[in-house]
Amino acid sequence: MTKNLSSLLRQKGYKLTPQRRAVINAIAGSNNHVTPAELYEKAHGEHAGVGLVTVYRTLKMLSNMGLICEMHGEGGSRSYLLRRPMEHHHHLVCSGCGFVVDFASCALSDLERRLIDSTGFVMEDHVLEFHGRCPRCQKVK
Repeated sequence: MTKNLSSLLRQKGYKLTPQRRAVINAIAGSNNHVTPAELYEKAHGEHAGVGLVTVYRTLKMLSNMGLICEMHGEGGSRSYLLRRPMEHHHHLVCSGCGFVVDFASCALSDLERRLIDSTGFVMEDHVLEFHGRCPRCQKVK
């Protein structure tokens, strides 16, 4: 886990227990979205005292701090990715196998402006997901 993340957690008043550190190391060490079950397996491998409740509590803490990206999958499943500094990204999600492709560029300024004008909302953030079939799943019918 990076020293910056550790420092940020302490500044926000969170204790960095060995179990919580193992969960954070697991998500920080992943380049792909991971499920809570996958995080549990990785973190439990680093520290045997990690429980599934610790994983969910740590994910909630990181989410509240805006440090992770949460993706909603089919059937209510969720997966997570640690946000990289200054990175805002979106998702292409395969409805066949669940494969996720992250992409960073989007030209939403016109859509965002129209939404602000028509609703009066002040935009704080947005999540954009496209669902379809990846090339592999297109071949399997």
